[in-house]
Amino acid sequence: MATLLTAPPRIGRQSIGALGVLALALGALQSVVEPAVPLLQRELGVSPAEGALVANALLVTGAVVAPIAGKLGDRYGGRRVLIWLMTVVSAGGLLASVAPNLPVLLLGQVLQGVMVGALPLSFILVRKHLSTGQTQAAIGLVVALFTGGGMVGTLVAGPIAESLSWHWMFALPTFAIIAMTAVVTRLMPQDPPAQPDHRIDWPGVVLLSATLLALMLGLVTVTNAGLPPLAIAGIGLVVAALATCWVLVERRAVAPMVDLRMLAKPAMWNACVLTLVITISLGMVLLMLPQLFAAEADGYGFGASTTDIGLFLMPGAIAGALSDSVGGIAARRFGPRAVIVVGTVVTAATMFALASWHTEAWQLVVAKVLIAFAAGIGTTALLAGTATTVDAKDTGIATSLLVVTRVIGVALGSQLGGAILAAGGDRPTESAYVTGFVVAGAVAALSLIVVRLTKKGTRV
Repeated sequence: MATLLTAPPRIGRQSIGALGVLALALGALQSVVEPAVPLLQRELGVSPAEGALVANALLVTGAVVAPIAGKLGDRYGGRRVLIWLMTVVSAGGLLASVAPNLPVLLLGQVLQGVMVGALPLSFILVRKHLSTGQTQAAIGLVVALFTGGGMVGTLVAGPIAESLSWHWMFALPTFAIIAMTAVVTRLMPQDPPAQPDHRIDWPGVVLLSATLLALMLGLVTVTNAGLPPLAIAGIGLVVAALATCWVLVERRAVAPMVDLRMLAKPAMWNACVLTLVITISLGMVLLMLPQLFAAEADGYGFGASTTDIGLFLMPGAIAGALSDSVGGIAARRFGPRAVIVVGTVVTAATMFALASWHTEAWQLVVAKVLIAFAAGIGTTALLAGTATTVDAKDTGIATSLLVVTRVIGVALGSQLGGAILAAGGDRPTESAYVTGFVVAGAVAALSLIVVRLTKKGTRV
């Protein structure tokens, strides 16, 4: 009987393949928005700042859902929660595919954002049903296909939008997700839930979600509506009040959603600050480069179609994917601090160079490759360094905090870039792009100051 209890049911290549193809479809659905932001702005009649919110809505939801999905997977079983999440993602994709206006599209993106929780749930499944060596190979396959799906989405968004309509960018990956969820449901055995020691910290979940959503909605309102100072201060107070309530709840919770004591550790604090600074600069680039590619070729800009934008961005997407593995290796060989310094210097120098040289498409393509790779190795090095610095029992908490920080940084950068472009009117001037590149370079350079101020002997 003991043998039967300790031997989990095995899964075959078909089950792993189904998880991988599902990850591929999810990655494609997540990435179709980036090259299509200028198109969506024209079709929906929205500003660059509102266009940035379309992508940020998914990121914010993902930041909130990822840790929740892990807890629910432990409590109810990874297979069951994965099916729940895919139902929500499918509903969001279908809603986005028929969206007549920005609010409906944003709601669809919010629902799609729960897809981020699919990765930890997939890891739960393969760990329960495979040996250690097989688990590592399966996780690598799922992550690689999710990243590959992002590249596919970037490439096909333009051809689909131009040959059919932008609605089909969301519809086709969603159909694939629905089909593969059915296959996973059929092939994947039910995994027994673990017995939790404490109840889920639902007050902390709700307050964290409310804080992040209030932050993002406040950002787009402040950057797009031209509010008076008192209104801006009021929005800031609402966000601060929600964040304060969340901190108070987490400090009293028996099993908090996020262990705030982690933030008090020097290594964790430094890693969070550096991740935030690096990803703010990256977020600005992710927003501004597609806009510059799409700008009418009248002294500046290239008048690129959505398809062309996807092709221009593809080398950067590949560089970003490669940087995830290189960053961990570089951190072990040279240390996180050295990797961050090199990545920061490359990013800042590239951004400042873009302010002067942005008249040829290849200049923007090369810049995107350098920035994506440099930012990728920097954030991955921080993740790897933090994971080996904190206690083993705190690894999950620490890395979750960095993931949330990374998402917030990209979102803030996108909104900042959108605000700079929007300040020049409906059609951003060349000087607006120059200002954006200089600001992004200056933000990236702040990482050097943070590293310099880090106490000696403290690992970053």
